Amino acid sequence: MKFQRILIAIDDRKYSRHAAEYGFELAHTFKAEVALVHIVEPVVITQPNDPSMLGAFVPSMGTENMEIEKIQEDQSKKLLDETIATLGDGLEVTQFSELGSTADTIISCAVQFRANLIVIGTHKRSGFDRLLMGSVAERILHHSPIPVLIVPAEEDMA
Repeated sequence: MKFQRILIAIDDRKYSRHAAEYGFELAHTFKAEVALVHIVEPVVITQPNDPSMLGAFVPSMGTENMEIEKIQEDQSKKLLDETIATLGDGLEVTQFSELGSTADTIISCAVQFRANLIVIGTHKRSGFDRLLMGSVAERILHHSPIPVLIVPAEEDMA
């Protein structure tokens, strides 16, 4: 199979950088188009007046939330631009900086881009951490209509 359109999901963690390197290497090998996606999840805050609530998603409202969203957008754009400058030499790269649920939004971007491969990094997480945090890579793997390449963190490969 020849990969012609590869979507690479990134964030600012080291294991994600390793996956991006892997994805861009594939793109160079196959001379594929690349979509680079970074997802910003909605801000979660605790509700001080309700001790039964662990946290709640806060919709965009008010000046403070607009400022937080602007900062997140700027950081996302910077991460995408730096990754493309470092790894995307000679490739056509589409950028997605989205607000939403990470796994579902990555799949949505891949479908919109018409990708035929999603590349995402992962780290080993088990037990209670995995129960609390879930696994974005696992959710993408189980729900994506597109093949998924999950790249383990470098330290996990040793």
